[in-house]
Parts: sequence; C-alpha cells; structure tokens
Amino acid sequence: MFTKFKPTWMVEAIYQITPEQLKKRNFKAVLTDLDNTLIAWNNPDGTEELLLWIEEMKNAGIPVVVISNNKAVRIERVVNQLGLKYVQRAMKPLTKGFKEAQKLVDLPKDQILMVGDQIMTDIRGANAAGIQNVLVKPVVESDAWNTKFNRAMERRIMKYLWKKHPEMSWRKTIDDNE
Repeated sequence: MFTKFKPTWMVEAIYQITPEQLKKRNFKAVLTDLDNTLIAWNNPDGTEELLLWIEEMKNAGIPVVVISNNKAVRIERVVNQLGLKYVQRAMKPLTKGFKEAQKLVDLPKDQILMVGDQIMTDIRGANAAGIQNVLVKPVVESDAWNTKFNRAMERRIMKYLWKKHPEMSWRKTIDDNE
C-alpha cells in the first residue's frame, strides 16, 4: 500500500548528486522541488553551494527544472537569478506538473530524475508519473505551517517503509552500495 511513497534513492542533499552519477544512469535532466530541497523554505536566497551545483549541471548540459506547488511569484525570486525553467502550481502529488516539466525538457521519463524532500508530494508524485526519484533531507528542520501535517504523516509512512524495506537507507550518493 505504501510502496507509492517509496523513493528510488535516499541521499542527504541534492548537492551530492553529480553530473557523473546522472550520466552513468542515463539521466539527462533533473526536476527538483524548491522549498527545503534547493533552498530553505523561509529564505529565498540560495547558497554558494547551490550556485556551484547549478553551474556544474549547466556545464554538463543537464537541465534543471524546478517543479513546485508554489505560485510563480515565489518561484521566480529564486529561478530567475539561476536561469532555470520552472513549473508553478504543479499540484504534486498529481502528475500534471510532472508532465509539464517533461515537456519542458523534451525527454522520455526514464531519462529524468526527480529530487525532493517530501514523500507525500515529491516522491509520490514522481512515482505516479513513472519518474525515478531521490528523497533528500530537508535543507532546514523547520517547515511552513502547511507542510507540518505532511511531515507527521511522512514519519509514520517512513517507519513502515523502513520496516518493510530494510535496504532503504540514507546514502552519500545515488551510487552508494550498488
């Protein structure tokens, strides 16, 4: 029942995913959540680490597309300075936003990787859309009020998933323990 919430991989942070790892697995684009995946939900300014990661992806020819349930005005504060495309009001976990993002990168699903910090929206949505995915730890431990309920549910679901799938663990990269 809860397998729709099971991530393909679990990595500490998005910055640990490298172009080399992506190319090794034939991923040619990254879709990513915004809040608590790329940036702290309560701070729209990206870190130096984020800027370097985006530059590294661009230099490798790997497009990064932000897919967020936020409105454009919230997303644009971040993506405009980074030169990224985005999908606003994605309605995750529904597949609508994932389909929009797939059109933006013009690639088949098996060449796209989704990265997010929430299993209720990012991971469940990616699984429903048939896109492999990475669950990352939130950038900051606090959450916006509208995410707190999801986090409580996620703790229960993750407890079940870890019991059912003991191989699930936080890794340094998507290549760990192959």
